[in-house]
Amino acid sequence: MSLVDEKSIFIAMKQDGPFAVREQTSFDHPFSRQNRQWASMFRQDRQMATKYRVVRDQLFDLLQIERFDEIPALLRYPGLREQRTERAYRLLGNLFGISGGLSEVRSKIHEYMNTADAVIWSLKSKVLAAYSSHIEISNEIETCQNPVELLLTIFDGRYHQKLRFEAKRKLVLMGLAGAIDQRERETDIENKFSAFLNFLNQYVWSPQLKIGELEVAYLASQHNGADFSCTRVEVIDFESANYLHEFAENEKLTLVKRRLFHENGQDIPVYVTVRKKDSAAKVLKLLRKNEKNPAVAVDDELGLMAVLDNPSHVKRFVRHLTRAAVRAGSFMILEDISDTLGGNRYNATSVGSSGNTQMLKFFARMGGMRVEFIIHTNQTYLNYRYQRGTSHDEYEVRRLFDSGVMAFLFPYDIYHLDMAQIREKQLQRFRWMIEQQG
Repeated sequence: MSLVDEKSIFIAMKQDGPFAVREQTSFDHPFSRQNRQWASMFRQDRQMATKYRVVRDQLFDLLQIERFDEIPALLRYPGLREQRTERAYRLLGNLFGISGGLSEVRSKIHEYMNTADAVIWSLKSKVLAAYSSHIEISNEIETCQNPVELLLTIFDGRYHQKLRFEAKRKLVLMGLAGAIDQRERETDIENKFSAFLNFLNQYVWSPQLKIGELEVAYLASQHNGADFSCTRVEVIDFESANYLHEFAENEKLTLVKRRLFHENGQDIPVYVTVRKKDSAAKVLKLLRKNEKNPAVAVDDELGLMAVLDNPSHVKRFVRHLTRAAVRAGSFMILEDISDTLGGNRYNATSVGSSGNTQMLKFFARMGGMRVEFIIHTNQTYLNYRYQRGTSHDEYEVRRLFDSGVMAFLFPYDIYHLDMAQIREKQLQRFRWMIEQQG
């Protein structure tokens, strides 16, 4: 189910739908050409008509009007806009459950606006870096944090079509950011994240190291010329890595900062990254999933990836985790277990995922939290980083393009970008960066 096909739930963003941003704005009489086209569309699709009325009524409620032909007066008279702005902030504050006075509500809404901009900037900085000048946000929209002003901009014929589309997009992304923030407050995710870090520091990592202390090591690897999968890997220390100045074809040197855990009288090294997605990443997840339910983005927010030297250490680490939970006073339940470290195919369900991904993946429930664990050996971690068709960078490109997110955020009639062509170019670009940069 694509974000841009007929099953998309984001009707207000569709450029072939009733709220499409056209080259010209119009508040014509009921029998204008555009309105006749909409009426014809609604006769054939009752669900579309219902969705249209819901979105239209929300727009009217926010602007405190009853008809579209009341909008020109709001565009013309600043006093009318100011009256509606304060009321709009209060309505949005109640919608997102923001406590406090008007200043606190404004601050939160502005935070959501910043998240909306951060979604575009995150794509601009990596996946669409080569097209950053094409997709940069207009200054007028980036600096605007007033929901009423943004909404009226969509109908203001003084502004170019691209700028009016950006105003609408920012409002839609702002709404998702607000829903995510509300869900995070309801689930107390910040305190849970802190509790998870405390659990790791007190019960999982070796007390021989100070909190935050890491041992620097490198993975020196050789890769298959056909698919760039890892064929050989050796762990070397920082001093040895300093003497390596040249690499043969298909060789890589990868930094890993490792912790230790103590199991059965032995200190075992493990490279760990703890994940807590930022707000922009959570908004993008809702878009990829064609969802407005914030639980989809928030409830698996906590995650940990661990990389160990061999499969035996992987088994010992998992057992160490469950024992550590008991020492912390909680039972740990492992759910949704998927183990493809032995070479069997991964049952990929997400758009863009590869069935060749090797890892141990599960969710751990403990202490009122549900945390996603992804565990690798050194070799499977390097495949996750570098193997053709499996690498995370390629996966990130595929899932954003194949889910329709790119076409959704940057529609062709506004940006004139061929997303199918750009997808292939970006996959080639990331592949070159992986294989050619030591």
